[in-house]
Amino acid sequence: MRSTRDVVDNHLKSFGERNLDGILSDFAPGAILFTPQGPIKSAEAFRAFFQALVAEFSKPGASFTLKHLYVEGDYAYILWTAESADNVYEVASDTFFVRNGKTEVQSFAAKITPKH
Repeated sequence: MRSTRDVVDNHLKSFGERNLDGILSDFAPGAILFTPQGPIKSAEAFRAFFQALVAEFSKPGASFTLKHLYVEGDYAYILWTAESADNVYEVASDTFFVRNGKTEVQSFAAKITPKH
């Protein structure tokens, strides 16, 4: 069974490769993603959320810098910055709860400044 670190590493690798199916494969059925706009709960909503991010970061000139990655048992935390053609992610963080090799709960928060 995959460890918490394995799951987060796959999440980051899949995002870097703009691999939507790889990103989605990390989530357990019934997973919840907490965002500033509210919780995302359905498979369709997960797909739409990550599809939009993959599309944004697939544009030329996008960058992502992982500042910190901490893992404690079933929990992981990442702190990162990024820039896309559309936005500057001045600071962003995700927290993960992983059980049985799948993310059951993730939270995402960021200070995002639109470029236009």
